Amino acid sequence: MLETDERLLNWPNEGNRRVPYAVFTDPAIFARENELIFRGPTWNFLGLEAEIPKPGDVKSTNVAATPVLLIRTADGRITAVVNRCSHKGSLLCIEPFANRKNLTCVYHAWSFDLDGNLRGVPFRNGVGGKGGMPEAFDLAEHGLERLRVETICGLIFGTFSDAVEPLDAYLGEAMSANIRRVLDRPIEVLGYQHQVMHGNWKLYMENARDPYHATILHAFYPTFKLNKLNMDGGIVLDPVGRHAITYSKSATDTAGAYEGGDLRSMINDFGLADPSVISWKWERDDGISLAVQSIFPSFVIHQIYNSLAVRQLIPIAPDKAELHWTLFGYADDDDELRAIRRKQANLVGSAGYISMEDGAVVSFIQRGIGGDETAQSVIELGGYDVATSDGVRATETSVRGFWNGYRGLMGFDR
Repeated sequence: MLETDERLLNWPNEGNRRVPYAVFTDPAIFARENELIFRGPTWNFLGLEAEIPKPGDVKSTNVAATPVLLIRTADGRITAVVNRCSHKGSLLCIEPFANRKNLTCVYHAWSFDLDGNLRGVPFRNGVGGKGGMPEAFDLAEHGLERLRVETICGLIFGTFSDAVEPLDAYLGEAMSANIRRVLDRPIEVLGYQHQVMHGNWKLYMENARDPYHATILHAFYPTFKLNKLNMDGGIVLDPVGRHAITYSKSATDTAGAYEGGDLRSMINDFGLADPSVISWKWERDDGISLAVQSIFPSFVIHQIYNSLAVRQLIPIAPDKAELHWTLFGYADDDDELRAIRRKQANLVGSAGYISMEDGAVVSFIQRGIGGDETAQSVIELGGYDVATSDGVRATETSVRGFWNGYRGLMGFDR
């Protein structure tokens, strides 16, 4: 394990309302996160059932640094194994998606079944009675590392932990309810977007659950009245605060803080040459036009009008992460609604009219905090608590909640 300066391990006395910049820059802290968070007692998003519909379907994914294969077995079960041959450590599958009867390493052709059991070793008995594996070599002792796998509404999660509670309990009632709200019927994948962020993974997870920035940084939101803090909405947290939902209701928009103000994000007398990009249809009777849900440590699912997507964040280095977007619709969508979802794909992703600034601002922060790891973020909007906030989104309670969950797992729980 890398060593880190002990000064950087002392969390500020203010607790969740302060974050030392060292957690975004220190290589030793980054290495500990892989062990204590991603390989620890958490559930990590692996993919969608809709991505591996047929027996033998395989998806390559990651849990932080660990490459993982998500598999539909011949009898229809879903399994997940580490994508690493138990002989020399080579990847077993290099394609994003494949269909396989078994997993065979290209290097020395060690072969595994779709449950990860070692089934074949070339020249195990040598050649002409010479060489080969020792007599005591046991195939059963050299299978692939397996993850526990559970699903909810077609979302597949995996964990390396035997101690973490079942997925439904990990999510909690409120988080499970919103997932069931959004994924209330079979889905179809519409497409993918991928981007590299030049900043620490936790900066993006702060961003995804932070309603404070949404209508200040993103000019598209308030200018076209898609999302403003004076709309009805709120923040929902699980009891620990590690998971969060921020939501708003566009039909409740009222005049106020944005009109006549000096916010850069509110641009008056500005229109779209093709306004159909923000044309949308009500799909539910709850009035919620936007809901962004973050599941600790690194998963996001959003409903932004008719745009639906899951986001999987993969830490690469202290100052680098990959963000994978999977856009989807419902299998029973008619042609009109499917076309709307495809057009609204322009709102999100790496160059989305709404979300393009997020990648930029993450890199601005990473550059800005360089050279002074003992300095701290201030997270006090809305007070000091970590709690559900009905009717109020001018708060950072959900960001404080993220750090509450993070500190507990990392041992920074002073």
